[in-house]
Amino acid sequence: MDAFLREEFIIPAKNPSVEALGSWRKLCGIVKNRWRRFRYTANLSKRRQAEDMRRRNRVKKMKRTAVLNSKGYPRSFVREMYQPPEEVSKTGFEIDADMLSSIVISRNSYYLKEFFGFEGIARCLNASLDTGVSTTERPSLSVRKEIFGSNTYDDKPHKSFWTFPWDTFHDMKVVFLLVCAVVSVVLGMTIEGWPEGINDGLGIMLCILLVVGIVAISDYKLYLQLQDLDEQKKKTFIHVTRDGKKQKCSIYDLVVGDVVHLMTGDIVPADGLFFSHSSLLVDESSLTGESESVNVNEENPFLFKGTKVQDGSGKMLVASVGMRTYWGTGLVFGKALHNEFLDWSITDALKVLNSVTIAATVLVAGVPEGMLLGEKLILAFVARKLMNKRALLKHISSCETMASVTSICTDKTGTLTTNHMVVDRLFVCDEVIMKKGAADFLKSAKCKGVLDILLHSVFLNCDVSQRKDGMKTVSDCPTESALLGFAQFLGGHYDDILHKFKVLRKTPFDSFRKRREVCVACPEFGVRMFCIGAAEVILRDCTKIVCNNGESVHFSEDHKEKVQDINNEFCCGALRTLCLAFRDGDDSCGDYTLIAILGISNPVRPKVKSVVQAYLAAGISVRMVTGDNINTAKAIARECGILSDDGLAIEASDLHSIGLKRLEEIIPKIQVVARCSPDDKSNLVTQLSKLGEVVAVTGDGTNDAPALRAAHVGLAMGIAGTEVAREGADVVLMDDNFTNLLNLVKWGRFCCRHIQQLVQFQLTISVVAVVLNFVSACISGFTPLTALQLLWVKMISDILCVLVLVTKLQRDQLEDRALVGRNKKGFTIPIWSNISGQTIYQLAIILILTLYGKRLLKLSDEDAGRVLHTVIFNTFVLFQVRTM
Repeated sequence: MDAFLREEFIIPAKNPSVEALGSWRKLCGIVKNRWRRFRYTANLSKRRQAEDMRRRNRVKKMKRTAVLNSKGYPRSFVREMYQPPEEVSKTGFEIDADMLSSIVISRNSYYLKEFFGFEGIARCLNASLDTGVSTTERPSLSVRKEIFGSNTYDDKPHKSFWTFPWDTFHDMKVVFLLVCAVVSVVLGMTIEGWPEGINDGLGIMLCILLVVGIVAISDYKLYLQLQDLDEQKKKTFIHVTRDGKKQKCSIYDLVVGDVVHLMTGDIVPADGLFFSHSSLLVDESSLTGESESVNVNEENPFLFKGTKVQDGSGKMLVASVGMRTYWGTGLVFGKALHNEFLDWSITDALKVLNSVTIAATVLVAGVPEGMLLGEKLILAFVARKLMNKRALLKHISSCETMASVTSICTDKTGTLTTNHMVVDRLFVCDEVIMKKGAADFLKSAKCKGVLDILLHSVFLNCDVSQRKDGMKTVSDCPTESALLGFAQFLGGHYDDILHKFKVLRKTPFDSFRKRREVCVACPEFGVRMFCIGAAEVILRDCTKIVCNNGESVHFSEDHKEKVQDINNEFCCGALRTLCLAFRDGDDSCGDYTLIAILGISNPVRPKVKSVVQAYLAAGISVRMVTGDNINTAKAIARECGILSDDGLAIEASDLHSIGLKRLEEIIPKIQVVARCSPDDKSNLVTQLSKLGEVVAVTGDGTNDAPALRAAHVGLAMGIAGTEVAREGADVVLMDDNFTNLLNLVKWGRFCCRHIQQLVQFQLTISVVAVVLNFVSACISGFTPLTALQLLWVKMISDILCVLVLVTKLQRDQLEDRALVGRNKKGFTIPIWSNISGQTIYQLAIILILTLYGKRLLKLSDEDAGRVLHTVIFNTFVLFQVRTM
């Protein structure tokens, strides 16, 4: 080593120690420098390799358009570099689930373009944007699920029953009493021996374990109800295109490559790519937490599972399902618990233990925690009864809230009415025609041109699918179903009309513009815009009207007033009116030409009027809040018994111009609010709440969702209701029956009244037990009720009282019940009087027995004390039995 150092570094050999030290330092320096040079060289090599790779990639990218793959379309750079796994290639797919998921989750527009957009992705998935996936050709749906996964999610692990007692044992009061009981058993056996020493401690243990078991059973039943709710929520269907046909499909049967039809109010069922002529307004707050809506279009086509479509309609190509979606990758479950306990000293343990145990049990008896148990049992019982009546409580506390409701704001369409719409009357060619005569009138020679334009407007503005029997139908949209049925009644054929037109753009209906439009191109007349919307809104924009021969003539102001009168006449007859119009050209400010006005009937649900009368008799005001015309809303409200002679019907726009002070004066008189937007409904609920009202809101549409969330109790229709409405509600009416609202109020008041009785009973026991033991200990130096006795009485009273209350099942009529509102006190004067009277009565007798019991009962033998304690305890128990 020395020779090597001298030869390499020329170290002088003078002082051996100095020579060794200098050699070591120089060696370390050389090694350090060489290591740095090695790292630099390695990094330089990597940089050169990366630069070479980029240079080669640029060359390949320039040549990619000249290279065709086996299917005949050009390869891109990404397509050329990317190779799917072998098991994916064997099944005929050219892209795997990981690549698809990464494109959507990372919003990678570059990779999407490299795969030649939506058409390229669809071809890689052996699907078509027009016909969807094939159920008859290979690869089959089962192979797709095997390669890309199914649209199911790893649910939370199902909790067993034993999880709930374990959770209950983490209550610190229970832990403290159990520790005292264990110490009591140990010390009792040490001092008194076996088996006398374990009596007190073992009795306390058994009592606590029984109470814990009852609480666990109650919580477990509630958990099972929530599980049933989750199962109900899974029964969700959506429209897809398969084999070239639009059909219904469960969201759990979706596969990668499916073409999904999305409409306003839908929940996006999987991750995918949006392609359409229009755009979507999507709420992504469930994923990002941001309240601002996202505009999804060709520039930003990425859709994620769980987001809500707020506005618009279109199609989505499913790219990721199940646990590969952004929603699935974000699911996290976990739980951490930690408890620490302290040990007690044995010095003078028995005396200290007795004092602590008595103090703890008096504390438990003084704080009636059994009320929580009783309340849970009552609520669980009522929730089960309501579930049998097809009312699903998403939040069990909403049952109590329904007892305090003073105002119900209800939507009209689908809630008060059957939502089964039919065209009943028609205004066209300056004549009013009933439906039964419309076909003959429009098929006459003089109206042939009008019939064609009318059919064009209806068919092009409807999203149509084909049933197995060959008939065209519109799903999940009652208004469009009525229009399509009327067009077919007139003899129109959808396919004959559609093939003549090329759809350029569709503008979906929204509650602000009150219309929907479709822009089409046709060789006969070029570009034309067809419009369907609220009659009084569209009429204002009409400057022409279609005459008998199908030509457009000037629409004078006098003529327009006449048509508006006819529209009002339709509305006063409880008909919903729609205006059909068109304009030539694609400009946004052109003049419309009036085609026709349709009057659509929507029958009121059976027994609605009697239910409304029951609410009014019970002191609950009912208001109709709807987006319909004011005259239509007033006619329906009178038919339902909502609008009275002294009631006020108003349009939402008029509410905006009213000052706050004036608004507070007229709101109690308002019974109908028409032409309401979603924000108007929500603002009305907020104003009612500020005035001290407890508000319940019923609805079924997406436009009802803000009001459902703003209300104290939101009630959504389970069948006709949209997913957005059901998500924002507290209660879901599974059979869409408006009369079930009456059951909710009745059972809510039943629940509230019985909880009041439970509180009254529990407070009486607690006050008597605490005062008795405290006064007796201060006067005589002992407590007449032991810790074990107090716990047993508490346990028995909790169970028996709840059993008595829930099995009473009094069925008083709703109108016989007192009004319960926000300003009503839970503890009324009669309740306080009962508590005070019972407490004084019981304490007087038990204290007399405690202080003078031996003399009154003539007890003088050695068992006198034990007999007296037995008499006192039995008297105390009999008092509680009598109170029940």
